[in-house]
Amino acid sequence: MTIVNLVRGCTLGAALALAPAHATGAQTAPPRQTEADAYTRYELLAPGSAKFRIVYDVTATTAGATHYFNPIRAGSIATDEHVSDRATGKPLVFDVVGAAVARAGGVRVSDSLQQYIRVTLARPVPANGGEARVLIDKTYEDAKSYFTDGTTIVFNRPLGIKRNAVVLPKGYELESCNYPSQVLQEADGRIAISFWNATPAEAPLILRARPVVGLGTGPSVARSSAQARLAERAIQSREIVYSLQQPETHAFDLYHDYTESRAGIDHYINVVRAGSRVANPSARNLDTGESLRHDVLTGAAITAAKLDIGEPVTPATEVVVFRFAPVAPGATTRLRMSETYTDSARYRLVNDELVWDRGFGRPANAVILPAGWVLTNSAIPATVSTLPDGRVRLDFINPRPDELAVLITARRRAASRR
Repeated sequence: MTIVNLVRGCTLGAALALAPAHATGAQTAPPRQTEADAYTRYELLAPGSAKFRIVYDVTATTAGATHYFNPIRAGSIATDEHVSDRATGKPLVFDVVGAAVARAGGVRVSDSLQQYIRVTLARPVPANGGEARVLIDKTYEDAKSYFTDGTTIVFNRPLGIKRNAVVLPKGYELESCNYPSQVLQEADGRIAISFWNATPAEAPLILRARPVVGLGTGPSVARSSAQARLAERAIQSREIVYSLQQPETHAFDLYHDYTESRAGIDHYINVVRAGSRVANPSARNLDTGESLRHDVLTGAAITAAKLDIGEPVTPATEVVVFRFAPVAPGATTRLRMSETYTDSARYRLVNDELVWDRGFGRPANAVILPAGWVLTNSAIPATVSTLPDGRVRLDFINPRPDELAVLITARRRAASRR
């Protein structure tokens, strides 16, 4: 089955979807399609078949959008397509459309021959930072990307998505990889190569693998003795943004996003870091826009509530508990939790110099300086941008499983000095 025959079990036919849109008069340009949190998993199928399964997890973020458009790479033949809603786990309607339809849907099209999978979302994207999470599962056949070289298999494909994993066929070992990656053995014995590309360019990935004798590939593959330290980093979707208030206050607003996938779970516990004080907690379900209720508990109240916070409870222990509807089997819930923290040890003013000194454990972290401050130092490499209101933002991507010791300093702008 070729790409043009991609539609299967959908409500709109490909012929209708591929027809050009006819304008009925002057129209306002549609909001630009935006997306976030993309992760792609490539599972290499039988050597010599040139086929690989793609599982693409992506979040549509354009407020009010009812569709999401996913480009089909030229030169690939697609089969076995399925699309589902990550929030509910239920199938979504999709079809294949041409560039004109995608452009009308908000895609910035550069190739008039480009084709797209058009996904009908389960619900419009909620306003004010809401999301619609989509899982696209398909098989590509592409002999230029996946081929054999003698007994060696080669996967040579530039990857623009920043978070990726490539899984070798059973019975193959990694011979070489040109991009810094985690190497992880899966439960069925297959070897996965996973990475987070923190650069603005595509990752020019080239993998070579060869058959290996003696490596377990059956259901009885032994788990590594170091399994607790072998979590895949790229698949993690936790992220946090700190908005610093003026340093004299030692205060900063933050929000952190988290996806809960465990069936039956109905709350999230945020343990307040020792030395910090928390205020103004709030939370939303990003899939629906619904506000969530919360409780702030300390010491004995935590014990009385029978909450497992993952560490011993002391009289000084403080937690914020965000509550939501229990996660249904096969579904997930995307949460955004917001708080204001005060921490004089990690955020302070020293001789008129702003100092931010805090460890980051998540893979994606951002710090926004307060208005009127000039960035002077960042000990950890960051991507720097300026927001429309003039504040400076630093984004830190940590593809490693360890913590970043982030140290930032800034000085007041001359006009802002007191």
